[in-house]
Amino acid sequence: MSITEIHNTSLNEFKDLDKSKLIGMLKDMVRIRFFEERVEELFLVRGLLIGPAHLYFGQEAIAVGICSSLSRDDVVLSNHRGHGHAIAKGIPSKYVMAELFGKATGTCKGLGGSMHVCMYPKLGALYSSAIVGSNIPIAVGVGFALRNTGRIAVCFFGDGAVNTGAFHEGLNMASYLKVPVLFVCENNQYAISMKASIGVAARSIAERVSYGYNMPCYVVDGNDVLSVYKASLEASSKIRRGLGPIFLECRTYRLKGHGVYDKAEYRDKKEYNEWIERDPILLFKKKLLEANILSSREITVLEDEVKKEIDEAELFAQSSQVMEFNKLYSLVYG
Repeated sequence: MSITEIHNTSLNEFKDLDKSKLIGMLKDMVRIRFFEERVEELFLVRGLLIGPAHLYFGQEAIAVGICSSLSRDDVVLSNHRGHGHAIAKGIPSKYVMAELFGKATGTCKGLGGSMHVCMYPKLGALYSSAIVGSNIPIAVGVGFALRNTGRIAVCFFGDGAVNTGAFHEGLNMASYLKVPVLFVCENNQYAISMKASIGVAARSIAERVSYGYNMPCYVVDGNDVLSVYKASLEASSKIRRGLGPIFLECRTYRLKGHGVYDKAEYRDKKEYNEWIERDPILLFKKKLLEANILSSREITVLEDEVKKEIDEAELFAQSSQVMEFNKLYSLVYG
């Protein structure tokens, strides 16, 4: 099967992207970044949040590029690093924040926490799993149910998931059944502390999928939101036409440790500095400035609006109530 590479996509390649949509994409990327900055502060500085949380710093272009190309009726299945997916799919940041605080106004009524935060079915955030790779076979089942509807399922996972049995079993079945699923591998270069380059014997993750499961693949610059958008738009169009699943390997970089507890001291400083120069938000700002879509002052105003929104999200979360204990019985099955 073919492997298509998409990099350095220009604004001139799109006719469907009007100014408001481009600004919306930047705002979503900034919203994710500012949300994660606040979460990190709440954990490490102010001590108001405890437990595990896996931040999305550096990967904003993937969630926004993918979700901006989807229809409202398409569904996403997220993983342990799901704050960015949730916000990109349109879940209000105050509900995401409330979930982190364990409040009843959260996306899982405060019972799921960070690793299950991307669950809001009415906006297409269908499922989120903390177990690495476990959402992949579930996405196959969801895709099977969506056949002939024109809708697709999108499954997000990291490079660490590609060495799980669930990955291989799921992709094999997806290809055989030709389910309408877009598999999105966010290759952020590290599976906790192990380099992705030493975790896969094939020359690339996409190559393994292409030859192993007879599935069309894209290799995308995961730090370029327009390249991700272009690849997702092309892939989803093919999937809707009944051509079966497609795999996207989005190459990016995790700018923080695996979780808030991880200082990532195993990373090479030179490598980190090279990637931080390719911060996806800075790259997109530069494109919008050069195309006269936004001015520096307008970007500052946009950022101020988002900062106010995050302040309000924290206030909402802190002032919300936890679920009443006697209501927990209504959520127990079996």
